[in-house]
Amino acid sequence: MECTAEADTWVGSAPGKLILFGEHAVVYGQPAIAVPVTGVQARATVTGGEAGSGVWLVCCDLPPCEDRGLLPTPDGGAPASGCRYALRGAAADDPLRGAVALALARFSDAERGISGMEPDIVLTITSTIPIARGLGSGAAVATAVIRSLAAYFGRQPSNDEVSGLVFEVEKLFHGTPSGIDNTVIAYQQPVYFVRGEGMTPLRVGSPFSLVIADSGAPSSTREVVGTVRQRWHAEPQRYDALFDSIGAIARIARRHIETGDWRSMAGLMDENQALLEQMGVSSPALDRLIEAARSAGAVGAKLSGAGRGGCILAAAERHAIAAVSGALRSAGAAQVLVTEVA
Repeated sequence: MECTAEADTWVGSAPGKLILFGEHAVVYGQPAIAVPVTGVQARATVTGGEAGSGVWLVCCDLPPCEDRGLLPTPDGGAPASGCRYALRGAAADDPLRGAVALALARFSDAERGISGMEPDIVLTITSTIPIARGLGSGAAVATAVIRSLAAYFGRQPSNDEVSGLVFEVEKLFHGTPSGIDNTVIAYQQPVYFVRGEGMTPLRVGSPFSLVIADSGAPSSTREVVGTVRQRWHAEPQRYDALFDSIGAIARIARRHIETGDWRSMAGLMDENQALLEQMGVSSPALDRLIEAARSAGAVGAKLSGAGRGGCILAAAERHAIAAVSGALRSAGAAQVLVTEVA
């Protein structure tokens, strides 16, 4: 399977994302803060295909065909790290199929779609964003796909338009998404987000560094969010209090970020983590990484995303980044990234 593109290409890309504050509570109307992670990227490239071939997807760095209920292509071009298949052969709930269908419906000049006339193109997707780790892999891939197809049709959609389309795709991934992933990734800037009220660009008073550690364990947003909802139904007063406390932390953290007092913001990470632990969404692996980061000099640390797996993040002084990164690797992190929020 070829994972490179040639001349006459149309490209879309998107960064990963991190939630700084507000996990889970954001689903219940509380604010959340999220930032893009530009050190990892999803990229989609459109090239011309054979006449009558329709749309073909070449998915590099994604689960193989067999893992997604698809048959390998006759040419055998489906290595363990990816998959190649025709759009018309994809399942109805395939998020990539959904992203392409939405983009065709929105941007093509003619009436096109899965059941109608498809353009003859090859859509090649690559990504360095770890899958199911809370870094927004699904939303980033969908954003890249939608932007590449918009470029192919000569369109320049607004960030808001892209975000809305990606939100529809996110429903296939997560069931009841908060809307924060598609927002921060489409706008590619720090945001303060309240579900139902939209996003506010977040001004960063003073840049700060975050060390991100991948636990190596996948995190299913759909499953964890569903579990939290079940517990909320069983104990509404307790969980409403947890959500309210997390929302209060996010509001205070916003003020610290805007005034440039990132150290005070970092201290709030520990408080937010304690509430997430009470909610039951942390794990021994995440706890171990968080403790390693704090012991190595991080000012604050917490899980990011749905939890039960995925990533943790730690805020650290620049001179402590190497020590924190090394401690996280020693504690078993599968990958360590450093990003600057500015």
